Amino acid sequence: MRVMVLVKANKDSEAGVMPDEDMLTRMGAYNEELVKAGVLLAMDGLHPSAKGLRMRFSGAQRTVLDGPFAETKELLAGFWIWQVRSFDEAVEWLKRAPFDGGTEIELRPIFEMDDFGEVLTPELREQEERVRAESAKLAG
Repeated sequence: MRVMVLVKANKDSEAGVMPDEDMLTRMGAYNEELVKAGVLLAMDGLHPSAKGLRMRFSGAQRTVLDGPFAETKELLAGFWIWQVRSFDEAVEWLKRAPFDGGTEIELRPIFEMDDFGEVLTPELREQEERVRAESAKLAG
């Protein structure tokens, strides 16, 4: 199963404060462990919301809202995507993450094609597989 590990933003990440060398060293070692175990599929940190935007959809109308956004607790500072055998395994990996100081992490399963049941017709499944294959080539 795949899971997404969502690292919540905080006052420092929203202010653009970069992690110190010690944190980068500890995070690098942790990420290497994830890679060696075959768990890590993707990861990235995100710039503060001041550099982003939100788009609101209402029928055919599109409204752009420029950052920064006030509710820091609802924002993300980064993410991982992991491949694990179970949700419990993901929890165990997350317990080993080198965070402290009130960091909050959200862990959520990612939908797999089989989760959609009969609604995902053979044609839609083939399209999804084709799009994923093409996307993987681009990510190369």
